[in-house]
Amino acid sequence: MAETLSQEEIDALLAAMSSGELDTDQMQQKDEKKVKIYDFNRPTKFSKEHLRTLEIIFEHYARLISTNLPVYLRKSVQVSVVGSEALTFNEFTNSLSSPIIMGIVNFAPLNGSIIMELGVNLGYAMLDRMLGGVGMPLEKGRDFSEIEQMIIEKILVMFTQLLRDPWKNVVDIAPVLNRLETNSQFAQIIAPSDMVAIVTMEIRIGEVEGFMNICLPFFTLEDIMDKLNTKYWYSTMQENHDENYEVYVESLIRKVDVPIRAVLGNSTISVNDFLNLQVGDCIRLDSGVDQDMNIYVGNIRKFTALPGTEKDSYAVRITSVIREEE
Repeated sequence: MAETLSQEEIDALLAAMSSGELDTDQMQQKDEKKVKIYDFNRPTKFSKEHLRTLEIIFEHYARLISTNLPVYLRKSVQVSVVGSEALTFNEFTNSLSSPIIMGIVNFAPLNGSIIMELGVNLGYAMLDRMLGGVGMPLEKGRDFSEIEQMIIEKILVMFTQLLRDPWKNVVDIAPVLNRLETNSQFAQIIAPSDMVAIVTMEIRIGEVEGFMNICLPFFTLEDIMDKLNTKYWYSTMQENHDENYEVYVESLIRKVDVPIRAVLGNSTISVNDFLNLQVGDCIRLDSGVDQDMNIYVGNIRKFTALPGTEKDSYAVRITSVIREEE
């Protein structure tokens, strides 16, 4: 309830106004409230706090990509978060060129899907590297072949699986890559006017730089918006730090896949002999049947072994371990 003025206070106020000591215009300006224009076409659904929390989540995600992608490319990879912003879905799709690399990811158990849009130059560089090249993009863009799409899809599946760990402090998700699209017109997962959060990440593969955009619709994140704040994030991180962190890291390392190859031996033949090889021909190797063969983990000679069989499969039996000093 407003304070009631006494008669003496009213008389003093009127006297001040008549003498000019009190400016009525100035009083009116103080009472005016500033009006903020609200754009109904762009409703504010993502606050700065929400966007900042998403950046923290995807900074963790960037570190995971930097660790796992070199296993496929065998080349140094650096990933960092550039920034985040809130847009309408129509603005996001209109900014995309053609062809594109766009993965539609089911963000279960949350409603709807998210989009992972990978720069085309990065896609060409990854294809070139995985198919034996040095990892350089094409000078002139073109559509992707079916084989190239299958290879890129394998990379996006790995990207999708890596989403689980960064989000576990907010919600346990089981993301699945639904499909790969190379045309933005076939990626209409929500209404054009719906709001989305875009997190932009910069990926450097050797000398090649490009961007990957993560499109997160408000419709998908609506149920967990109250958890997208730094206070909740750091409180859950503190709970996780109470666990034995070394055991946790060791368990993750033990799950990493490493390529192993057993080399029976080597041989050198002429191109003419190679072209004339027929079924049943024999190639003489530089090792005997009773000699140990080399076992390589990646490109490092780690074991020696003897060849054999295990049930219906070929196998090797480890005979010695090669230490680093050897």
